[in-house]
Amino acid sequence: MIRPAMHAVAAALLLLPTVLSAQLGSYNPEPGPRATVAIVNARIVPVVGAEIARGTLVIADGVIQAVGAGVAVPTGARVIDGSGLSVYPGMMDAGTDMGLTEIGSSGAAATIDNAETGNWNPNAQAIWGINPHSAHIGVTRVVGITHVVSRPGGSILSGQAALINLAGYTAPGMAVVPRVASVIQLPSQGGGRGGGGGRFGGGQTPTPAGGMSPLDSLKQLLADANAYGAAVAAHAEDSSLPRLDTDLVLASLLPVLSGEMPVIFPAESESQIKEAVAFAEEQGLSPIIVGARDAWRMTEYLVEHKVPVLFSNTLSLPSRDDDPYDANFAAAAKLAAAGVRFAITSGEGNPDVRNLPYVAGMAAAFGLSHEDAIKSVTLWPAEIFGVADRLGSLEVGKMANLVVTTGDLLEARTDTRYLFIDGRDVPLGTKHSELYDTFKDRK
Repeated sequence: MIRPAMHAVAAALLLLPTVLSAQLGSYNPEPGPRATVAIVNARIVPVVGAEIARGTLVIADGVIQAVGAGVAVPTGARVIDGSGLSVYPGMMDAGTDMGLTEIGSSGAAATIDNAETGNWNPNAQAIWGINPHSAHIGVTRVVGITHVVSRPGGSILSGQAALINLAGYTAPGMAVVPRVASVIQLPSQGGGRGGGGGRFGGGQTPTPAGGMSPLDSLKQLLADANAYGAAVAAHAEDSSLPRLDTDLVLASLLPVLSGEMPVIFPAESESQIKEAVAFAEEQGLSPIIVGARDAWRMTEYLVEHKVPVLFSNTLSLPSRDDDPYDANFAAAAKLAAAGVRFAITSGEGNPDVRNLPYVAGMAAAFGLSHEDAIKSVTLWPAEIFGVADRLGSLEVGKMANLVVTTGDLLEARTDTRYLFIDGRDVPLGTKHSELYDTFKDRK
């Protein structure tokens, strides 16, 4: 009498992993393997060079192997008929904290990992905090956003942003450039948490003991890093000189001070932008302004100082009472006309980064050329972060991050038919589609 009961319990235990997987599994299905794929008879928008009305694009080993009107299909390749479809490079939102924040401040604090305690965290790396199974990833990539910059925040020296693909079961597996930029929030612009407010704390930065202001403390830390780097280099040339103990904080600042790693400065107003640029030039840093609400008011300054901008305010309300209603809608067009290097970001929290193509579409509706609107979310952000040799356009040798659509990439009515990230075919299921399928027949 006992054995049947034991067998039933054993069977239930065997089923338990399946049940738990259904409840706790990733909303982002793993892409298929890298394969040889030929997309034929498609409209191809390479972003650089002329549009191809009816062409073929071949990918293999994770990269684009051929693109053009007369390209031969390799033997054994999977063939996708692109008749009536368009092929674009995958889009890039360079202004997110994707994978670091799941449920915002009104929700579960334990799902927020976009900041560390204290003000001085230049060695903190966002890549190690990213959740590859975030529900935000699937709904973001399904519109054609294949890679993003995810950055930390919350302190003066916030840490290092990561450029990631939106596919993979581990954060290192998603990384394109795990340390793509450092992040500095100048103290006078509201950065910093104070001396122990905790990861989820806030408030103004107090003056440290000894009377040194937070800004002076920042300058002193950069000076210390310069001295540390000089001492390390001196020992490398002459081993008889004292060898310093490794300092991870100071060592993490060396690529910043050498200009090898750019610095993202969140700044909105004219005064904040000028303060960030002046600080960067004083310290020999390579600045990138993110936010940049007033950038369109100071285009000559930005061009003169050769400062790139990640514009995040296309859909924001005008900041001044006497601004026209379309001040921010038309801002990207003004930046382009003046020759400012810029990219458009969604300016949204993680759940709504998926709106990026429609944000760029709004800029196109208010004066930005359609061609430049596409570039502002593909090639231009790749250029700003120094990865245009790998991403941002459909060219031979570049990573096969691309999207195949039913219509214009920036049109809200367009659907995605195929999505490839790193040459891997990405399933188009999301948390949204899963919920739809679950409840569509409910009576």
